[in-house]
Order: sequence, then C-alpha cells, then structure tokens
Amino acid sequence: MKEIQLKLLPHEFYDEQTLLHKIKKQIGLNNHDTVYYRIIKKSLDARAKQPQYLIKMLIAVNEEIPAEQPQYNFTNVSHAKPVMIIGAGPAGLFAALRLIEKGIKPIIFERGKDVRARRRDIAAHTKHHLVNPESNYCFGEGGAGTYSDGKLYTRSTKRGDVKKILQWLVLHGAGKEILYEAHPHIGTNKLPAVITNIRNTILQCGGEIHFNAKLTDIFFDSQKINGIEINHTEKHNCKELILATGHSARDIFYLFYRKNILLEEKPIAIGVRAEHPQTLIDSIQYKCAQRNKYLPPASYSLVEQINNSGVYSFCMCPGGIIAPCATSQQEIVTNGWSPSKRNNPFANSGIVTTITHEDLKAFNKYGVLKYLKFQEEVEKNCWIAGGKTQTAPAQRMVDFTLKKTSNSLLPCSYQPGGAGVNLHDILPTGICLRLSKAFTAFGKKMKGYYTNEAMLVAVESRTSSPIRIPRHKDTLQHLQLEGLYPCGEGAGYAGGIISAAIDGVNCAEKIS
Repeated sequence: MKEIQLKLLPHEFYDEQTLLHKIKKQIGLNNHDTVYYRIIKKSLDARAKQPQYLIKMLIAVNEEIPAEQPQYNFTNVSHAKPVMIIGAGPAGLFAALRLIEKGIKPIIFERGKDVRARRRDIAAHTKHHLVNPESNYCFGEGGAGTYSDGKLYTRSTKRGDVKKILQWLVLHGAGKEILYEAHPHIGTNKLPAVITNIRNTILQCGGEIHFNAKLTDIFFDSQKINGIEINHTEKHNCKELILATGHSARDIFYLFYRKNILLEEKPIAIGVRAEHPQTLIDSIQYKCAQRNKYLPPASYSLVEQINNSGVYSFCMCPGGIIAPCATSQQEIVTNGWSPSKRNNPFANSGIVTTITHEDLKAFNKYGVLKYLKFQEEVEKNCWIAGGKTQTAPAQRMVDFTLKKTSNSLLPCSYQPGGAGVNLHDILPTGICLRLSKAFTAFGKKMKGYYTNEAMLVAVESRTSSPIRIPRHKDTLQHLQLEGLYPCGEGAGYAGGIISAAIDGVNCAEKIS
C-alpha cells in the first residue's frame, strides 16, 4: 500500500473508470492490474480557471485495503461510579461516551427536549413566532448544532483526536465522507438521527439522560462542589460535574454571578446574516455562468481589518436557510443552516465584527457581564424594530452602506419574515460603520458580492460565549470550585461541534 496525490477535474473524480485510469497512470500499472483505493483527504481548489479536486488516497494493487475500524470500547456502566453532566450538546454527549469507555456512568441533565420533540417547538418559532425558552434552535438534545447545520470543520486539530470524533459520528450514522472531506458537513436533515443513535448508545451502556431537566442551582462547600438542583425541586449530591451548557445559557452565567463563582469577560463578535442567490456565489467563485453538476454549491470565506477591528464571515451556509434562533420571546437572533445536499436557492453567511472597547463604553458598569449585557440589548432592539415579533430587521446590502431604507425587500429564506428598516437606526454606530466598509472591501475581493441583490438580516449575535468560566490548564477544573469541569462553547473553550466534542472528551479524560 502507498499514498498518492491526484489533481482531478470534477467530472473525472465522479467517473470510476477515469479515476482508476488516472491512478494506474500515476503509479505505472498495467491495465490488467486491479487497483483498490481509500480516500484520505478531498478538497476543492477553485482558484484556477477550472476548479480541481485535490485528492490524497491510499492505494493497494491486487489486494483489498483493510477496512478502517473506529476506535471505541463502550462497556456496561449501569453500576459504576456516576458523574453528572449538564447539557446534551456535543460537549456533553461526547464527554458521556468517553466516560463510558473509562468505566464511569454518565448522568446527563438536559434543559430542553429530545431531538424529535424539539422539531415542534422550532416549527412554532418559525411559523407562529412562539419562542419556547427551554426548547428551540439553541436548547435541547444535540445542542445548537443539531438544527443549525452540522458543520464539522475545525482548526482545533491540536486540542484532541479529531479523527476519533469523526469516527464516532460515522459509527452512529453519519456518512463516511466526513472522514476525508476538507470541510465535512452532515446537514440538519441527517444530524438528528445521528444524535438519536448516540443517545441510544449511552442508554444501552447504562448511562442516563434526563430531558426537561434544567440546572437551577449549584452547591459547594470549602471550594468543592457537592451538589446541584434541577428544576428548583430535585437535589442531587455530586462531587464531579461536567458543565456543558452552551453559549446561550445566560441563566447559568447569572447564577454563577449571584453566587460569586469566578467568571471572566470574553470578547464577542456581532453583525448580520448576509444572503445572496446561490447562483451568484457560484458564478463568482467558479468563474462561470452556471455551476456544473459535479461541483458543490460554492462557499466563501472573507476577512477584513477595519479601524483595527476584524470583520469576517462566520458559519457560511451554501444552499442554506437563515434560521430564527432566539432563546427568549423578546429578542431577535439569527443563524444559518444547510441540508445535506445544500440545495436551497440561497447562500447565507454571518458577517460579524469584533466588539471594541469603544462599543462597550456604556456597558463598563456591568463589569464581567458587559459583553453579555451588550449582546442582550442589541437583540432586544432588533425585536422592537421588527414589531415585537420574530420578524427580523432587514435591508439590502448597498442600501445599508448608503444608510438608506430599502424601498422593497428581496425574497429571503428567513421564514418569520423581514421588516424593512434602516439598520443604522438599530445597531450600534461602530458596528454599522465597520460592516459598511467591509462590504465594499469584500466586493473588491469577490466581484459581484457587493450588490443590492443581497439581503442583510439582523442580528447575528451568538457567534460565541460572552463569558468564560476559567479553569486550570492541567486539570480542567474550575479555578475556584474543585470538581467542576467547565466545558465546551458555553464555558468559552470551543467554537463548533468538533471542538466542543473534543473539549467534552478532554474533560472526561481528567475524571478517574
């Protein structure tokens, strides 16, 4: 067996005979030789005149390549030592899987509903503007990623075993292509089934998962955790607790603040969702009038420094939908997602800017909570501007840079609908200034991107946690409370499904 690298035109990759011919030609084989291969890495280079797939693969001649087996050792832990986990997002679920491997029983408390029951609450939010504060796009089994795309790309390759996380996802029903795609993606339509299978593994191994079970208090003595309260009534003793509540669990931050549990402020980024026709993004990125069937819907990644502050694209969704992601009735929050085929007519991306000290001047009085308070105010202002419903403030892109209310709004994937307003009247001045300059700069980098055929929908505000729950670098325990393991996005140590899952595994590793 040997590794080779190929450059292939898109149609060549999807034609088996052409692919085999290219392999044989590169390694000097005869036509009668039988070639077996396994793809290790696949990425798309669209910079050239003709886009090409860059393929790294493992090759064997006249003998099959042994199947790659996922590494796991899930045993029955029904009567083993218990460890409690708050939150059934990727950090909590993967922490539970690793605890099972270590012979420890995970007991998960999730404030929201199971993945199937969440659908009804999300539908009510989208169609009837009814926000369930405990079951929505952010809260419930699988966490925020379950119904907002399932992107698996991460830069956190040095923090843990990314391959093991991907293998566990494949073991539970994800497609094998996530093991080699440069930007792997499961899709919102497929991820719920994967999450259900992970739950079944945890339960079959003797773990416990409790839904509609919200952490309402935490107890400690002599700087050691000794118990928790669920739903204001149930009290449970515990000496070790993995806290994996997600970046939108503001009640946890306020609970810790009231109890003088150490917190740190954490800078955030805020902006809008920018939505273009997918055909426009395809034509820009692929330099063609129409994307051919062998190419995926095009994506983009943009960044610009404006007034010493970064403005960048976030969670770009080709063939995607803008989703309403508020966790309270009196706020507007947007995010984006794509189905597995990425076959919707629009492309959307968060375009956000880092919040500066100048932006925060009026919020310094809140101390460690200042980014959180800033975030809350922006979201509430958007709710008011949208008519105190889940209708979102919206404006065409060029109109926004000209500070002009759009005469009409474009068709948009945001199903609760848009309210035509001047976003400069709602969003903080500094944010609007930096976004306006960035959009014109992005238009120079991507000819055609800066257009009034693009819609801006406000507000994209939950890119990361506004609070960090500090922990020891070596033990991963809270700096103040022994036995508490702050984990994942909500604690400020992750930024996506894979990095959160890795952090959950890392915390589980520290428990013996």
